[in-house]
Amino acid sequence: MKARVVRFHKAGGPEVMQIETLDLPALGPGEAIVRNTAIGLNFQDVYQRSGFYPLPLPSGIGTEAAGVVEQCGPGVTTCKVGDRVCYAGGPIGAYADLRVMPADRLVKIPEGISNEQAAAALLKGMTVEYLLNRTYALKSGQFAMMYAAAGGVGLLAGQWGKAIGAKMIGVASGPEKVKLGLANGYAYMIDRAKEKIVDRVKEITGGAMLPVVYDSVGKATFDDTMNSLAPRGFFVSFGAASGAPPAVEAGLLQKLGSLYFTRPTLVTYCAKRPDLEASSAALFDMIKTGAVKVHISERYRMNDVMSAHNDLQSGRTVGSSIIIP
Repeated sequence: MKARVVRFHKAGGPEVMQIETLDLPALGPGEAIVRNTAIGLNFQDVYQRSGFYPLPLPSGIGTEAAGVVEQCGPGVTTCKVGDRVCYAGGPIGAYADLRVMPADRLVKIPEGISNEQAAAALLKGMTVEYLLNRTYALKSGQFAMMYAAAGGVGLLAGQWGKAIGAKMIGVASGPEKVKLGLANGYAYMIDRAKEKIVDRVKEITGGAMLPVVYDSVGKATFDDTMNSLAPRGFFVSFGAASGAPPAVEAGLLQKLGSLYFTRPTLVTYCAKRPDLEASSAALFDMIKTGAVKVHISERYRMNDVMSAHNDLQSGRTVGSSIIIP
């Protein structure tokens, strides 16, 4: 069985990616063949391609997609042929029309949710779930700040936080992204292109500052995040869009108010099957009740994968984008 896949043979810019036709490996115990119908586009794909997350080369790319199960190997109990499924993790290589996956990493898509919605929301939505529910358990009435508020994770986080009852502060750049954040759950938006983040946080909180900041930007926002936290506040660093944040000195955490610093990942929070099922179920419930709406801004063909990466890393996308095989 042949598959069309996006691969790269050296790390670099979007131009290193190419489409190849490969034979699928033999189906082993506990594995399933999935025909992808929609592929999630995520910033971690840029990290994979650029070498920021070093991979053995040549390599596929991508970790999120939705599709239909075509075949199941021996011992598979979590899905069957014909099931609509999605995944956000497991072996890298989601940019493909057909692939072999560990069946225990596949999640069934509930009725009422489309494959495109699942591919656009699973990784980002489960990221929001673990950040707001488990890394720092956000409570009703609390302030929380989220960077890249008009991005895929950001728009879901604004809505999710509002559903919890939190007072969400979003950070984005430019009036259109500020407007989009306010329409997606954020009580306040800070335009970092023209406003000073720490000053605005002081103004919004009446000087109390924040119990938690969710920072996906990294190097460029490190100081602002540190100085926006209240004593015993949580710095949750879950991305590095501007480059890796600097090393965190224990003395600085003490000086700024006995702060906590953590660098969580979805891989850890959903490593066990029960955690994967619970996290995805929480997301699907949010979507089905209408508390969270999935904003798909762009649909790219697989042949246009270079354009997709150029748009993503230059900040031209908003919300979630998907690739159609």
